[in-house]
This record gives sequence, C-alpha cells and structure tokens, in this order.
Amino acid sequence: MAKKSEQLERDILESERNFRLLVGGVIDYAICMLDPQGRVINWNRGAQRITGHTAKAILGEHFSIFYLPEDRASGLPEKALQIARREKHFLTEGWRVRKDGSKFYASVAIDPIYEKRRLIGYAKITRDITERRQALADLDASENQFRLLVSGVTDYALYMLTPTGIVANWNAGGQRIKGYTPQEIIGQNFSRFYTPADQASGKPARALKIAEDTGHYEEEGWRVRKDGSFFWASVVIDPIRDNDDTLIGFAKITRDISERREAQQRLEQVQRQLAESQKMDALGQLTGGVAHDFNNLLMIIAGNLHRIKQEVRSERGMLALGAIETAAQRAASLTGQLLTFARRQSVNPQSIDIADRIVSVREVLTSALGSMIKLNVDIEPDIWPIFVDPTEFETALINLVINARDAMPDGGTLTVSARNKPGMAQVVVSVTDTGSGIPEDVLNRVFDPFFTTKPVGKGTGLGLSQVHGFAHQAGGKVEIASELGKGTTVGIYLPRGIVEAKREAESQTAHAPATVLLVEDNPAVADASTGLLEQLGYTVRWVSNAETALQELEANGVDLVFSDVIMPGKMDGLKLARAIRERNPDLPILLTTGYSESVQDARFDFPVLRKPYQLHDLSRELSKLTGQD
Repeated sequence: MAKKSEQLERDILESERNFRLLVGGVIDYAICMLDPQGRVINWNRGAQRITGHTAKAILGEHFSIFYLPEDRASGLPEKALQIARREKHFLTEGWRVRKDGSKFYASVAIDPIYEKRRLIGYAKITRDITERRQALADLDASENQFRLLVSGVTDYALYMLTPTGIVANWNAGGQRIKGYTPQEIIGQNFSRFYTPADQASGKPARALKIAEDTGHYEEEGWRVRKDGSFFWASVVIDPIRDNDDTLIGFAKITRDISERREAQQRLEQVQRQLAESQKMDALGQLTGGVAHDFNNLLMIIAGNLHRIKQEVRSERGMLALGAIETAAQRAASLTGQLLTFARRQSVNPQSIDIADRIVSVREVLTSALGSMIKLNVDIEPDIWPIFVDPTEFETALINLVINARDAMPDGGTLTVSARNKPGMAQVVVSVTDTGSGIPEDVLNRVFDPFFTTKPVGKGTGLGLSQVHGFAHQAGGKVEIASELGKGTTVGIYLPRGIVEAKREAESQTAHAPATVLLVEDNPAVADASTGLLEQLGYTVRWVSNAETALQELEANGVDLVFSDVIMPGKMDGLKLARAIRERNPDLPILLTTGYSESVQDARFDFPVLRKPYQLHDLSRELSKLTGQD
C-alpha cells in the first residue's frame, strides 16, 4: 500500500509539472493566477509576450495595472472579480494597456478557484484580439459602404427576396423605377410587379424555380409600376445560399430599358425601311428591263396593225384585228404601270390644278364606285397646283379609288382630299375608305408589283405599284395607314407647281409633204414606224445608229428627225439630238422611248413620244413640231 501511495503521489506531481509546462509554454494566451485580492501570483510566456511585463516584474502587482486609467477609476477591475465570484464566470472584451503604454483590444475570461469551498484565487485568460477586431470593423465598414452603395443606386432596382419571393429590402432605384417606398413594399410578394396575365400564368414562381435550379435567371418583359403603368424591364435573379448550400433567398436586379427598347425598335424600323427600299429598287430594275423589251414588241404589233387594216376587208378579219388592237392597248397599259413603278416611264410633268383634275374625273370615279359607296371630295381652299404628269396623276387616282372600292364590298364612304403641306412645299392627295382594313403582314407588300389579295382574274396587282412609282418619279412619296375593321388611307405627297396660263387649243391641219430621218436600231420596230409615217404622208429614210444619221444629214437634207433614245454605240438618241441641235438649231427633232432615265433631263429640250404609240399619237407630236397643229 505504501508503494502504491508513493507512486500515485509521484504521478500527481508529474501531471502538475506537465500542466505547468503546458501553461507556461502557451504564447498566444496570457494565462495567469490571481490571489483573492486580485494580485498576480503566477505568469506565463504568453502573458509576457502580450503585455510586455516579465514574471519577475509583475508578480505581486494588482491586475488592474492592465486597465485604462478611466476603467480603474470607475472600479471596473473590482467589478470583474465580483461578477466572477457571483456568476462563477466573467467574460468581456475591452481595451487593455501594455507595459510600454500602448493599447490592445483583449478578450478576457476570469474564473474563480475554490479549494474546499474556500476562494483561493482566480484563473485569468487574456487574448489579444486587436487584429480580429480591426478585421471585423473593416468588414462592418465595407458592408455599410455596400449598403449605402446599393441603397443609393437609382438606375437599378436592387433588392433581396426571401425563398418564397417576399421583398426583404429595397433601394432608391426600386422606388424610382417602380414607385413603391420601402414601407409600402417590404414584406410584399414580388409577383405584384408582374402583369395580371403573367401572374395568372404563374410566371413569378417559375422565375424563382429556374433561378434556384440553374443558378441564374434572366429575361426581358413588361412589368407594372405602383401607378399601374407598364415599363419594359431587364430582370436578373440569382439564388443566395449559405455555407451549407441552403437557399436563404434571392438577389434581384431590375432595370427599366423602355427607352433602349424603343430605340432598338426605331433602328429595326429604319432597317426594314432600308431593306424595303432596296427591294423596291431591285424590283424596279427588273420590271423596267422587262417592260422596255416588251414595249418594243408591242410597237411592232401596233405599227403593223395599221398596215393590215388597209388590206383586210372581211368583217371577221376586222373583228380579229380589233381584238388584237384592244389586247395590245391593254398590254401597253400594263407595261406603262410597270414602268411607272420602276420610275423609268417617260413623263411630261406640268403644273396642273388639282381641283380641276379631280372634278374632270369625278364622273368616272362615281361610275367606278357604284351606288353602294358614297364619294366625298374635300379639297382645301386655295389649294396649290402640283407639278406632275396629268395622265399619270389621273391613273394613280383611279387606281387608288378602285382599290378602295374593292375593300368595301358591302358599301361605305370614300373620301378624296387634298391639303397643302407648307413646310414641305408639297400637296398631299389622300384617298380614305371605311373598308375592312389591311393586316400588318400584308401592309408591307401592297406596293409590290403583281401582289394582290384579290381572287384570280379580279386584279393585276399593278395598281398600287403604279401609284408608288408615280409618286417617287414625280419627286414625292406615298404613305399608307390602315386599321383592321376601320379602313385605309393612302396619301400621295406631290411637289408644288406654279400657276400657268392656259393655252387655247388650235385646230389640226393636214401634214404637208416632208422627209423624216428615222433613227432606230431594231429593224422590226423601224419597219412598223416607217409604215405609220408613210400613212401620214411622210417620206422616210431609215438609219440604224446615230453615227450614220449624222452622215445622212450631211449628205442629204431632211425636214425632221425621229429617233429612238436607247441605241447601241457611243452615241444614243439624246446625244444625237444635241449634236444635231448644235449643227442645225432649226431642224425639228422628236424622240421616242419605251423608258429611259436619261430622258428625264431632256424633256424640256426635246419632245418625247412613249412607246408603243398609235398613229394618232405620232400625228399629234409631228404636227406640233412642224407647226401644223
């Protein structure tokens, strides 16, 4: 027994020795023992490192030496010991003082030590947490700055949602964009920002579900402000999770991009208009080229019809020729509309009185409309004259009226109006119907040649294309607006003209014998034109190009020149006419063409006869040139 007791005593001593070594070797904590009055009775290496006091210097000193003067004056050290005795534990944080007078922020724990229920002192553990406190202060400052930043942002609505979609906080941007104050919206479900239709379809809940499942949600769409107005929003929702990956809410960012969307829509509209313009130009080039070649074919048909008429005497033969002539005239009308659309039709613009022109065709318009449609004519007083080709203007007006009539199968009201546009120096002539309207997808195609919504055989699809070409060739434009169930308005903007004195018509006299130099590169067309000229009593000399024409004029005199405009070689008909004018200013010159852009610049210098032309057309123009009209 004695040996066991001695061994136990040695073990206890060894344990105490090891414990003292452990405590003494700790350097991150100041561990010391206080007597019941608060004097230091032992000291470890950590206490020396943290406070700067050596064991020899500090033993026997009161622990209040570590407190700030103001804390000692307020009795804070004694209160700490009292609390430790009463509560069996005391824990605090606060400023403490080192030997050199510098301060550090300490975490302090004091526990009373009893032996046989008698207080024998206190265990005191102190840790320097200055760096941790500074880190927490820096973090708090950073979080506060971030809160100030978020709350101060006005271009974005930045706020938090709970996992169920309840608004947890609110910034100034949210208030500016959506109109709600923090007091009004915090605690409400974010679904109130959605349209009623989106709410009914469950879109808000789907957005949170997608954000939770995929880690991100982004979209653009309509949202609703507090006052009920709509705005186009860019929305981003991101889930927020804690360290255990548990969903604790959502971060939601909303931006009002209504202006950007409107700008994008305007850009897209301009791009569509540019594409439409390019398409119309391409169609114009195609249709212009086809119509030009077709006009030459019609010229051959029309010219030879007059020859055949002189030889055919049977009734059936004359009826057949009449049918051919009618078909040729109809084909000429169609190609004329194609050329007008392509802006390659040869036109003879002049200043005309709109009121007089509309009155002159009113009977035709009324007849075309029928009894179920009421025609109103509304012309502004003192309406300006317009500078256009009269025939093309009347054709365009009739085309618009016929299209408006077909849009009102059950009857209605059609209004033809004219208004001055002072800021544009133009006059707008509008045709408005009360018909069924035009769908938006069709509206963009109504000016395309051959496009029609009418049944087969009920329209050529060239009416509105003629209007489009006429308006642009005249230096104006055409606009169309339509609303389903209410009707359509087509407005033609035309350049303002000047008032011209009216010339009295003079009686036509017979043609005197004369020699015509015919310049035409197409032999078949030349043969048809020769036949018409000979029927009018002219002697014809034919050459196939401009260079030969000049040589013929040098060698043999002629009374007038009749030349095609489009010819192969270096010199076309217009250059030929100018060359002749320089050499012989008094020689009459008549040009003819199926179409030509260059002839637009020459229409005031030389008269132009359109192909295909009839005998009376040729006779009228030659009479003007020779002074026999």
